[in-house]
Amino acid sequence: MTFPQPPSKNAQTAMAYWTVGPCQGELRSEDLPAPAQGQAQVRALYSGVSRGTELVVHEAHVPPRVAKKMRAPHQTGDFPAPVKFGYLSVGVVEEGPDDWIGRNVFCLHPHQDRYVVPLTSLTRIPDGVPARRAVLTGIAEIAVNALWEAGPRLGDRIAVVGAGLVGGMTAALLRSFPLERLQLVETDPGKRGFVESLGVECVLPENAKQDCDIVFHCSATDEGLARSLQLAGDEAEVIELSWYGDRKVSLPLGEDFHARRLSIRASQVGVVARSRRHRRTSSERLDLAVSLLRDPVFDAFLTGESQFEELPDVFQALENGELDDLCRVINYPATRKA
Repeated sequence: MTFPQPPSKNAQTAMAYWTVGPCQGELRSEDLPAPAQGQAQVRALYSGVSRGTELVVHEAHVPPRVAKKMRAPHQTGDFPAPVKFGYLSVGVVEEGPDDWIGRNVFCLHPHQDRYVVPLTSLTRIPDGVPARRAVLTGIAEIAVNALWEAGPRLGDRIAVVGAGLVGGMTAALLRSFPLERLQLVETDPGKRGFVESLGVECVLPENAKQDCDIVFHCSATDEGLARSLQLAGDEAEVIELSWYGDRKVSLPLGEDFHARRLSIRASQVGVVARSRRHRRTSSERLDLAVSLLRDPVFDAFLTGESQFEELPDVFQALENGELDDLCRVINYPATRKA
């Protein structure tokens, strides 16, 4: 395919990835305003493709009734298209207050080579967290929020169903908790090496232990959610982290769901979990999330890399199964020799 011109180094323009129709994307040039007071201009170093949510957008499966609620913080355009969507961007501040210049930052921003945002939208990346690994900040934030929702306790038995990006991150954070048991349940035997690199036990669904106090469901499949209910102990809770878009889900609620008084509760990162909402802000949640990424174990989630101008092909390859990454890292031109 023919690509647009490479991202401009002119501070007055920027290049961004847009979803322009079902399963169609392209790079578009746009004007870049000068930062006003309280704003900063960021030059992107890396961004990450969160394949689950971003493929829902790419394939035009965002339900109209939740289109406004599912907007990303710096999204431009409306679902289904054209829309500029994404939320895992890491860059360096080029213009802004003196104490921000040269700082590496994380931002919930779409895939774009330069952008201007309020300083309140930026999270400083602490020492000890490489810029490339920091693209996982938004994923760690999702897992932190889910743990706040569930409130794991000393000696709990926990299962995480689905060893994708969110499931793996949730399990990786749980491994430091004083639990009696933690299992990551996955149908694909090929993911065993990844899961074990996190220091977590990986089991097939048929081998997973039941009577769990909490089950985190992250597989985005009917079968995974049904198995999660089977793994939950009596009166236990399933925390649902999957987003199905407009796809209908079939669930066996006619079996022992009522008799065992089970619960399914959604965890959604758009707001801080209720248990912390009055004492933590979204910014504080992001600060915590990025600080957790000092551990090199999280590099295992970064399973592939492409150049920024290849993004249209990347999304097509993720859609048709040619790529099967947990998190595809997008490398911007200025970082290629870094």
